[in-house]
Amino acid sequence: MSDRSEVLTVSISQPSGRLDIYLRQKFPAVSRGAIQRLIEQGHIRVNGRTVKPTHAPRAGEQIEVHWPAARPAAAQPEAMPLAVLFEDETLLVLNKPPGLVVHPAAGHEEHTLVNALLHHCAGQLSGIGGIARPGIVHRLDKETSGCLVVAKNDETHLALSAQFASRKVEKIYQAILCGELPRDRGEIRAAIARHPSHRKRMAVDDDLGRDARTSYRVRERLRGATLVEAVLHTGRTHQVRVHFQFLGFPLVGDPVYGSRPNLRLADLTGYTAPRQMLHASQLAFIHPRTARRLSFTAPLPEDFTEALAALR
Repeated sequence: MSDRSEVLTVSISQPSGRLDIYLRQKFPAVSRGAIQRLIEQGHIRVNGRTVKPTHAPRAGEQIEVHWPAARPAAAQPEAMPLAVLFEDETLLVLNKPPGLVVHPAAGHEEHTLVNALLHHCAGQLSGIGGIARPGIVHRLDKETSGCLVVAKNDETHLALSAQFASRKVEKIYQAILCGELPRDRGEIRAAIARHPSHRKRMAVDDDLGRDARTSYRVRERLRGATLVEAVLHTGRTHQVRVHFQFLGFPLVGDPVYGSRPNLRLADLTGYTAPRQMLHASQLAFIHPRTARRLSFTAPLPEDFTEALAALR
């Protein structure tokens, strides 16, 4: 990605607003933290002046946003097998295997999906995600498998992110739950926020949480467990895992949100899952360049089918 700039004009004053939040709404693909860093580094100016992230946008102000060229990624390319479901010059869709970390982080600098993408795409990845997340439009947890779309340029990244933000992307998951879900279908509406004391966990929180909605239908009733198909109408962190824990039926193999129910299931069936049984089976979106609707299905991984066989 090369250096580029764009100018926005504030149409309505926001006396109680903040510049970083205003720009986060304009550029949903860019994290608020990244926007704050750009403001503090002088890459974002208002009427030619440097300001603070807390600056309240006023009608008529000109906001110049300079997107610096992506620095060479700290992550190194690695030749790793990728299950590619679709690829063209602008994007690719993958079937992510369970156990694969999406992007480098402390303790996982190597053998991530980003390492594999840097090798596979040879520099053709969007830079908006930042130095650690080239091409990554959305993510799946390490132990979640299934469909994942990757952007090869910034225009595609922004267009896909806008579809995710406006809830136009269809996301369907297969999940195995601990316990026998009483209803054949239903909907969960429960706001999700960061857990107040466990910072790596999320929790239902009607006061501080963001709107979250999941609908589901039972696919198969198992021995002490239930296979469901879940449709995500929003995209909150750990949404499926938190929502089904909230119902009282956490995912099979999820030690974070369902340790005790999983112990009971193991006592009942003799089966212990190697990971949370969650698979992003279907993904559909509008191709940003061709305007065609694309739909993809990722086959169940082997450990998921083994779990079903063990619990039947």
